[in-house]
Amino acid sequence: MGKKAKTSRKGKKAWRANISTEDIDNFFEKSTKDALTGGSLAHVETDSLFFVDKSKDLSVKRKIEKHREKVLRCDSVLHKNPFVQVVPSSSLKRLKKNNKNKKDSEAKDATQDGSKDGAVSGSEMADIWEKEGECDAIARKISKPSVIPAVEVEPPGCSFNPSFEAHQDSLAQAVATEMQKVYQNELGPQPVPLTVPGQVIDEEDMYFLDADNGNDGDDTDEEILNENEDSAQEQRPTQTKRVTRVELNKRARRKEQEKKEAAVKKKQKLSKGIDSLPDIIKEIAKEDEEKHKRNIRRIVSKQERLKARPPRLGRHKFEPAPIQVPLSEEITGSLRKIKGCCTLVKDRFKSLEKRGLVVPTAKTKTKRK
Repeated sequence: MGKKAKTSRKGKKAWRANISTEDIDNFFEKSTKDALTGGSLAHVETDSLFFVDKSKDLSVKRKIEKHREKVLRCDSVLHKNPFVQVVPSSSLKRLKKNNKNKKDSEAKDATQDGSKDGAVSGSEMADIWEKEGECDAIARKISKPSVIPAVEVEPPGCSFNPSFEAHQDSLAQAVATEMQKVYQNELGPQPVPLTVPGQVIDEEDMYFLDADNGNDGDDTDEEILNENEDSAQEQRPTQTKRVTRVELNKRARRKEQEKKEAAVKKKQKLSKGIDSLPDIIKEIAKEDEEKHKRNIRRIVSKQERLKARPPRLGRHKFEPAPIQVPLSEEITGSLRKIKGCCTLVKDRFKSLEKRGLVVPTAKTKTKRK
């Protein structure tokens, strides 16, 4: 801090000028503040400022602590608080239904004890190792019922003694599925060949090929240079013409005319839209109806797809078993003469795969040693 500048004190006027008036200013500020707030507190009596509290009521917290028994911290953690509700769980629905009456009675007892004691001491101790009702609380995974029946009835043409028409229909269906597989293999995308057929190129032919590539490169370089020269000529700046005041006025009038025409067209379009409101409402209703029909078709197609094949469970798709149609030579008309076949296990396994209970697997090819 620098020293204060020395003032002259030769005469009385100089002495009066150097006298500080800070005390007087503080007094005036305090008096104005007291006048605004309702007077200074120094002149107010002590009875109006303070009073003696003669009430003998204790606070609620002191009452609770007085009547509460001394409980250890480890025991107080295990206390059940009747004011805290239990978080509901979807896996404990059965337990909740069975113990509903017990909980109601316990809650009533807890409220009665709380009203008598007037404290939280009515809550009971909770045994965290209690195993009562543990078996009921175990969540069981509920599987959705499959749309596909467990045992499917085959068409009447697959019977041991079918009618001629039903047998021909079943044969046609079996032939159609087999031909579809054949056409899919023939018309499908061809695999990429591992080797490409061709002839070996000699050293002399390789020399000529290299020479041809070099000449082509020179020609392409010349074409690129010519194109660059043409583009450079096009990019040269042209002399700009000076725009006169008349031309500027014409452009301004043209812009105003275009703005007016655009406003008129906008009004006409708006009036046409207002006139065509009924048609727009009909179109919206038609679109909503089409969306509803499309949604219904999607739901029906999904259900039909689920009936035909199960949802994708693994890396392999489900392949349905071929239809077991007896040939016309094998039809005997009697169960005693029918040819036996061991397809029962395969049929049951395919049924499990189709219902989505077993993950479909690919056919394993047996290697002959």
